[in-house]
Amino acid sequence: MSILVEIIQGLGSIVLGIINVYIWVIIISALLSFVNPDPFNPIVQFLYRITNPAYMFVRRFVRTNFNGLDLAPLIIVIGLQVILVVLSALLRAL
Repeated sequence: MSILVEIIQGLGSIVLGIINVYIWVIIISALLSFVNPDPFNPIVQFLYRITNPAYMFVRRFVRTNFNGLDLAPLIIVIGLQVILVVLSALLRAL
């Protein structure tokens, strides 16, 4: 049974790492939106392709545009932080 717990904890750690990387991608994409980068840059296109599905999901349920400021990245980061806390607590409880 101990091996199964270690496998689950290892996979959970990988998921936590992926969520942390995605949080940073969201933050970088939000900061790039302030400087209006070249839309044909491959890095910018990659960031938009990765983040736009999450933005659209949040915008479908919550009005995120307040006086020209999009709060979708903030809502996503807060939600992902909550998931990180819950998941890490579950993994520690094993």
